Amino acid sequence: MHGAADAPLCAGIHCLKTLHKYITGQVLAALLLTVAVFAFVVLLLNVLKDVLPLLFGGQVPLWLVAKAIGLLMPFACVYALPMGFITATLLVFGRFSADQELTAMRASGVSLLSLITPVLLLSLLCCGLSAWFNLDLGPRSRVAFVNLRFELLHDLANAQIPEGQFINEFPGYRVYIGKNNNGELQDILILRLQTSTNGAVVTHAPRGRFTTDRALNQLVVDLVEPRIINLGARNNITSMQSWRFNFSATAITNRIFKPKISDMTFGQLREEQRGLQEELRELKQLNFSAANAGSPATLEGLKQLNLAVGTNASPAATAALLREETNIRLRASERVRVAMHQEIAFSFACFGFTLVGIPLGIRVHRRETNIGIALALGLVAVYYGFTMLGGSLAARPELYPHLILWLPNFLFQGIGAALLWRANRGL
Repeated sequence: MHGAADAPLCAGIHCLKTLHKYITGQVLAALLLTVAVFAFVVLLLNVLKDVLPLLFGGQVPLWLVAKAIGLLMPFACVYALPMGFITATLLVFGRFSADQELTAMRASGVSLLSLITPVLLLSLLCCGLSAWFNLDLGPRSRVAFVNLRFELLHDLANAQIPEGQFINEFPGYRVYIGKNNNGELQDILILRLQTSTNGAVVTHAPRGRFTTDRALNQLVVDLVEPRIINLGARNNITSMQSWRFNFSATAITNRIFKPKISDMTFGQLREEQRGLQEELRELKQLNFSAANAGSPATLEGLKQLNLAVGTNASPAATAALLREETNIRLRASERVRVAMHQEIAFSFACFGFTLVGIPLGIRVHRRETNIGIALALGLVAVYYGFTMLGGSLAARPELYPHLILWLPNFLFQGIGAALLWRANRGL
């Protein structure tokens, strides 16, 4: 009698396992297909831009081109995995709804939440995989590809001064570029270090342009409306319409720079942030004023920060240098913080896309693939819109750009949970 009484329960558990296996298989198959498609699209854009010119120019063998494409694959998966997941859920559950399969499952006494449990677990697993791509593998692969491409080209025109970090490799100079958009520069600071014959000079310009001189093997930076501070002179501030700096390209061609902030792994970003915060603390502790601007303690503190000034520099010039250096480090620190939050926040995209994709797929109630893909692309555009907004405001810490990067996760997860609850109740 006891076994007979448990028979319906056992049958229900067996039925639920079968449904779970069926739904998970459908979502997983669609996921693999959509990820492959989106990864191919991302790869195609990069291949057309960077790889095919190498092959058609006869500069490199085919196996090196294949290696370059392989290095781009993890970078492509950073974007393809979340996009593939929301597309897969929209397509699968849209077809289930159109074919009345969900209605049949509910008629058997199985709730929607019970049905989608393995899909939610699969999305969390993909969040972990996405975190690996975002925080480590993707950035490292991207940097390896950039380095390989540069080595293959041996072309100075493709050298790029990295943005958002201090560059110490140019002999006698310290350079900072706030933004480098294909040679169009913003927020430029060039510090000529003090020598036995010349005093330190700080040059700051809001914008400029980066070009190359192949004949002389030089990097050329043309500054627009620069402001020049001569720390060794009394009348030390000069404003000009334009100014040109020429640097040796040896440092660039030797590839001794750190990767760009956008290409750093999470560990590298954390190390960069730690260094910037330490320098900010040291700058605040120096306490520059008219009384101690030329004191040995102040000069020693500047030397530790690799900022040389002459002993005859005026207090105003020293204070100006301090303000400029502090502001630059604050902006650089905010860019690093935004990059760190972006890598972490984007790792949770799969879960939010799943919560939204399942109820929307049910509501759309269509079997057509093009409808599901169009809806997925629209939702992805909304998500990436917040990401791009946060990135564009990286130099505005007062607007909390690192928090903006989390808004799409909260919106998608909140709206998705509400829609899922309504769908579970049949509303």
